[in-house]
Amino acid sequence: MIRIGILGYGNLGKGVEGAVCQNPDMELAAVFTRRSPQGVQVRTKGIPVLGVGELAHMRDAIDVLVLCGGSATDLPVQTPEYAGMYNVVDSFDTHARVPGHFAAVDRAAKAAGKIGIISCGWDPGMFSLNRLYANCILPKGQDYTFWGKGVSQGHSDAVRRIAGVRDCRQYTIPVPEAMEAVRSGQCPKLTTRQKHTRECFVVLEEGADPEKIEREIKEMPNYFADYDTTVHFISQEEMAKEHSRLLHGGCVIRTGTTGTAGEHTHVMEYSLRLDSNPEFTGSVLAACARAAYRMHREGMSGAKTMFDIAPAYLSAEDGETLRKHLL
Repeated sequence: MIRIGILGYGNLGKGVEGAVCQNPDMELAAVFTRRSPQGVQVRTKGIPVLGVGELAHMRDAIDVLVLCGGSATDLPVQTPEYAGMYNVVDSFDTHARVPGHFAAVDRAAKAAGKIGIISCGWDPGMFSLNRLYANCILPKGQDYTFWGKGVSQGHSDAVRRIAGVRDCRQYTIPVPEAMEAVRSGQCPKLTTRQKHTRECFVVLEEGADPEKIEREIKEMPNYFADYDTTVHFISQEEMAKEHSRLLHGGCVIRTGTTGTAGEHTHVMEYSLRLDSNPEFTGSVLAACARAAYRMHREGMSGAKTMFDIAPAYLSAEDGETLRKHLL
């Protein structure tokens, strides 16, 4: 059995816990939290909840530590730190900062003889793999990524930080006409505004100015200024009733040509429709934890991404079974 530790017990940590329960070759060894352990109730019976300070003493009890913190401030510190003690897996998703994060984790993991798999999830992660496969198969072509319709947790949090906002759910929505143009093989040149729209459902604090807040949302740089954004003001009761689920998804499309003169056009597409973003991401992390365990047992070390994992390492099945049923 692969013994899994979870650091951080928010939505993603709970998603990893559920995934471990579904994998017959894994067992949850412990959950670690920065909160008071006495105040954290996990769903799996008999599993200890420990403070992060206990990680220094648990190396012999855990095969892979799954890090479930945020990419902004948690993972840049935690993943290199704990890669010096454990085989680790994270879901670091700030695309522009991946090279620096990889380098920091690589140094720590190599020094400790451990494996650190970073940026596991669906984007980066599964979408990244499919972009790579498509680029290898169709070297003459164009990539397109569409996200949604789904809840962007980062954008929702950005709105909640505006003074006067009590709660928010922000949905990222692909523009149907843009998707159809890509799927037709036209290879259109699309701006950010042409690919996605954003829709915000906002609960206001008492006395807040809705016109001022709507303007602040729509003009927010790096989040909404480059998009056509619609803002709805609703009650807390409507928020709880209609917007409590963390749906998401999207698709990666590559259009390309083959033939000596590029006379034939092809469209490759990979899509996801997720009823729970954190539970699906947690399932990817669990599969990557299995890969980290196997790679470490074979003597590998250092930072890795999903580009570096042979597909068979992700599966609980042996090679003979995979060849018989999936090849």
